Amino acid sequence: MKIICVGWNYCEHNSEMNRTTMLDNPIFFLKPDTALLRENKPFFLPDFSEQIEYECELVYRIGRIGKNISEKFAHRYYSEIALGVDFTARDLQAACRRQGAPWEVSKAFDNSAAISDFIDISSVDDELNFSLSVNGNVVQSASASDMIFSIDRIISHISKYITLKIGDLIYTGTPAGVGRVHIGDRLQGFIGNRLMFDFVVK
Repeated sequence: MKIICVGWNYCEHNSEMNRTTMLDNPIFFLKPDTALLRENKPFFLPDFSEQIEYECELVYRIGRIGKNISEKFAHRYYSEIALGVDFTARDLQAACRRQGAPWEVSKAFDNSAAISDFIDISSVDDELNFSLSVNGNVVQSASASDMIFSIDRIISHISKYITLKIGDLIYTGTPAGVGRVHIGDRLQGFIGNRLMFDFVVK
């Protein structure tokens, strides 16, 4: 099982991160399976970073094996969706970028990919509105239609380089509103009005 994460996929988030270059294709990176944080277990702040930030994202699970998938057929490769958090050690990421080095250390650490249970995509509206609340305050809110690259485009592009297998997860990027987490914070994620995850930071 692979965890494939898409970056820079929401215009407003790109603006808040001072990114001005528009991409021709999705950009993606990988996390190991040890990054998964399931079942609303608490997220423990690691001691190697002073700036862990949340990034709430729609997550699709691949349901069949595929390679070089045409965009028009990509919808056949998923039927379930979840909500996740791509935790990022922003200080480590910034340091890696200054050195021109890869920044997996800031993204792929243990428990950096929180995820809810999956639901059938047919059980939610087509807009796929989602939001993240921290301590009861909505900090991120968007819909799948806000993505620069749709999930079908993402699947088609990724499958040119990497064979997709059953159970692979695709985190599709985060909207504006990312921020730092602190001990005691409570994170609640919603698709529409449905509570998808509810856990605390320790």
